[in-house]
Amino acid sequence: MPTSSARFPRAVLFDLDGTLLDSAPDMLAAANAMRAARGEAPMALAALRPHVSKGARAMVAAAFPQADAAERESWIPEFLAHYQRELGRHGAPFPGIDAMLERLEAAGSAWGIVTNKPEYLARALLPLLGWEARCAVLIGGDTLGVRKPDPLPLRVAAERLGVAPAQCVYVGDDERDIVAARAAGMPSLVALWGYRLAEDDPIAWQADAMIDSPARLCEAAAWPAGRGE
Repeated sequence: MPTSSARFPRAVLFDLDGTLLDSAPDMLAAANAMRAARGEAPMALAALRPHVSKGARAMVAAAFPQADAAERESWIPEFLAHYQRELGRHGAPFPGIDAMLERLEAAGSAWGIVTNKPEYLARALLPLLGWEARCAVLIGGDTLGVRKPDPLPLRVAAERLGVAPAQCVYVGDDERDIVAARAAGMPSLVALWGYRLAEDDPIAWQADAMIDSPARLCEAAAWPAGRGE
């Protein structure tokens, strides 16, 4: 039972793909457009899904494992162009995300997004999701010249929210999310509903908390306490 002292964080920062948004279907459409152009049969969602949080390079590698690394690297702009055309057409927030965001807002918590996705793509998604007036800060992978696991994007996002990193919680589904949060001095939470490879071990990441459902984050007691509170 939640204690009377449990409270929501002053601010929460989220990873995007695999944490707030189930974007794998959009990514699959992009990958399969590339495969079709090369005479390849469509790949299954299950084959791409575990790679989504690892970024465009990992997804292109999963779609074209037979191609050499240099060739795949040259295809990244093509993948991003296809993805931009598919943006928001197939994916959706994970079940329970909308209710969780509403609960945070009702509690007076600010929230924002720190993602390694290029900022122009992340920003284009906000109006499609109805989040453009609700998301208080957005930092993309190219916003600052460094990306997670570097802690700078998290620190800058907290600064723009007007809170100390210790009073903000970062939620993500990949190890680099937790590494970045720890280096930023920010409590962290693993979104176990997100995208992971079979060999990933979230326990070894040593986050402050692990949660298996966005619905649980509607409860103040599920959140790690801000440090120094």
